[in-house]
Amino acid sequence: MNTDISQSAIAVVRRNTEDVQGKGDYNLFEQLFAQDFVDHTPQPGGTPDRQGALRLYKTLRSAFPDFHAVIHWQVADGDLVTTYKTYHGTHEGSFLGVAATGKKISFETVDAMRVRNGQIVEHWGVANLYKLMEQLGAVPMARA
Repeated sequence: MNTDISQSAIAVVRRNTEDVQGKGDYNLFEQLFAQDFVDHTPQPGGTPDRQGALRLYKTLRSAFPDFHAVIHWQVADGDLVTTYKTYHGTHEGSFLGVAATGKKISFETVDAMRVRNGQIVEHWGVANLYKLMEQLGAVPMARA
């Protein structure tokens, strides 16, 4: 395993999480995402390309203006970076058909991003959207 490649890839993914998702730096998005980017797990109604990822990021920031992540850990195998993180925000805009509630939310995500030549070229991810929707009151709270 080339640790230089892995460390560079982790830095790119971290910048995406902290600066693009967390601060809404869409100019940086243009630098970090390859033109031929493919999202293997787009959200419902989304597209599996670069524009689909940008729309999702903008939708999240519109619904949760203080949207940000706490990265718990990242590991890389060559150019493939896996991240476990918890997203946080305040629901101040419509999201998945739920009008703003003003509620604070948090939900976990695990994703993998492949980085080549300093750009994100592929993404796979799983987000705990059920937990998010519970917090917004869109689904009944789970009972033990």
